[in-house]
Amino acid sequence: MHLADLTPPATGAAAAAHELAAAYLSPTLLNHSVRSWLWAEAFAIAEDRTGIDHELLYVSALLHDMGLAPAYDNVALSYEEAGGHVAVALTAGAGWAAPRRQRALDVIIRHNWPSVDPAMDVEGYLLEIATGLDISGSRADVLPSDFVAEVLAAHPRLALADEFTTCVADQATRKPSTSAHRLISNGLAAKLSHHPHERP
Repeated sequence: MHLADLTPPATGAAAAAHELAAAYLSPTLLNHSVRSWLWAEAFAIAEDRTGIDHELLYVSALLHDMGLAPAYDNVALSYEEAGGHVAVALTAGAGWAAPRRQRALDVIIRHNWPSVDPAMDVEGYLLEIATGLDISGSRADVLPSDFVAEVLAAHPRLALADEFTTCVADQATRKPSTSAHRLISNGLAAKLSHHPHERP
């Protein structure tokens, strides 16, 4: 498994998702979003998953944290739901049919679930375990170490521990009924500060 083997879908929606994420997310959160896509695709290979909508997975991964960007921070909705609606708007402009636009919303919302059944939603499952690896360090020993090193060199974590904790803690304070509060209560700050990818 090599980083060069994983290339973004050559579609307008994929290009627009990256352009939007790069415009509105910090470099730290943009790298996190790209890594989340790479981990998701790598887990799909490692687990021999088939039937994946790779364009849907890429768009969802690139936009899954858009609700943390000030321009898209919804006053009431959880940050993942707000980000999901950004994906709905972008994919509507790309000509996706309504059911597939709904899938983008579902996948992004489900990435913050404690777990997702792959039989129900394989893209949601892959994004959930990918972000779980990047944020909490779960399944850190599953992917090949050489591949992980390649990804981290190309898309470094930068200030992820501090920045992501600050963003989610702010959401938890302002929107205590959302998943952000659960993440903070479950020790997000400690998981990030002791993340295996944060070690030299």
